[in-house]
Amino acid sequence: MRDGSDKADVRLTVPTRETEQIISIPWAMQMKAISIEEPSRLVQTLTGAILGCGGWVLSRGANDTGMVNMLFEFERQACVEIYSILIAAGLELSQSGHIRFTELCQCTRSHQKDCGAEIASIDLEIQTFPTDLIRDTCATGAA
Repeated sequence: MRDGSDKADVRLTVPTRETEQIISIPWAMQMKAISIEEPSRLVQTLTGAILGCGGWVLSRGANDTGMVNMLFEFERQACVEIYSILIAAGLELSQSGHIRFTELCQCTRSHQKDCGAEIASIDLEIQTFPTDLIRDTCATGAA
């Protein structure tokens, strides 16, 4: 019979809440973008595209000022596809957003076997500008 308890060993092998978050989502990024798409259409397009790439949309929404917020996750091996669909949907990411996504894609490509199945998380804030507003602004400036 073994003396003592195995509780200390179990505690050491089970990650704490803080450690688990760091291990499971090392690429948790906040990004900003702008778009000329109508907010509800943009949310619908992005949701379908993210799901189509194997990602998960955790939350999404738009407010009356045209601000769209999306929180989504995906396996790092799909990072190039996710980056591509954001651009194809008409988003103009901030400079830091482009840089962070490039870093993620390059790091993932370099360490595909080690981290391809890891999860990346994006908290994306998009300010939309309806095309009518842009047309009116352009027409006023041209007159």
